[in-house]
Amino acid sequence: MPLKHLLILLFIMVAHGSAFPVAKLALNNSVPPILMASLRMGLVLIILIPFWRFKVPEKKYFAPLIAFSISMGVLVYVFMNLSLYYSTIISPIIVGSQLAIPFGILASGLMLGENISKKKWFLIFSAFIGILIIFFDPQLRNNLLGLFFASLMALFFGLAQVYSRQLKNLDTSLLNASIGIFGFLILLIVSYFIEGNTLLNVKNINLDSWMLISYQAIIVSLCAHLLMFYLYKFYTVGQIFPFYSLFPIFGIILTFLIFGEVPTILFILGGIIVITSVILLHKIK
Repeated sequence: MPLKHLLILLFIMVAHGSAFPVAKLALNNSVPPILMASLRMGLVLIILIPFWRFKVPEKKYFAPLIAFSISMGVLVYVFMNLSLYYSTIISPIIVGSQLAIPFGILASGLMLGENISKKKWFLIFSAFIGILIIFFDPQLRNNLLGLFFASLMALFFGLAQVYSRQLKNLDTSLLNASIGIFGFLILLIVSYFIEGNTLLNVKNINLDSWMLISYQAIIVSLCAHLLMFYLYKFYTVGQIFPFYSLFPIFGIILTFLIFGEVPTILFILGGIIVITSVILLHKIK
């Protein structure tokens, strides 16, 4: 792989890894978690408007498109923010997000009837064992709700990948527009009923928090994903996707630099088991 492509991959992994500590910084500035997810999707939607090539899909795509948009645009981001909101430590949340791959394989077996080999079952089991080890970390005693929300985030990300396979013939601009519309509107309504006066909450967001939300929308949601699609012109998904297992490492490093979090022995052991299991799952066809 040329140096240029390796540097692009490095940027993508750092961007994805930074999403968690950056979101936590915004939440620490008293930005409501559901509203923050809505504003992130709203900014993505606004930026993408000039590039839309909107076309109403065939009726057969309606159900999976709605399911994909709600899973990816609403549930993934709201549970990510809630997991960080209810956690005082971030690293276990980052590693917990890796469960998306085992959940995706399980969902493919249940929903699409795909065969899950014995090797895959073993690696899925070992990934959950890794999370169980992290679960018993004394640092997590007051953060179990956050890890639970992180597991839900991973579950719906895995489901979104299954739905996306039914939408592979649709234009990506339509998929992005659908995610943005559903994510922004649904989360805005939910935020109003759960978090109170939306207009007042938006007015109370300071400049630092707006910059953090903009970073999530522009750098993580747009730049990182667009660069990944650029790399797919030169490499297969199978060649690129294993690199995604690196983003938790960058996320944990950034979490240490920003918040001073020092991983415990149990967390390191569980994290190694989870990440290794996910890497090996990618290599099994």
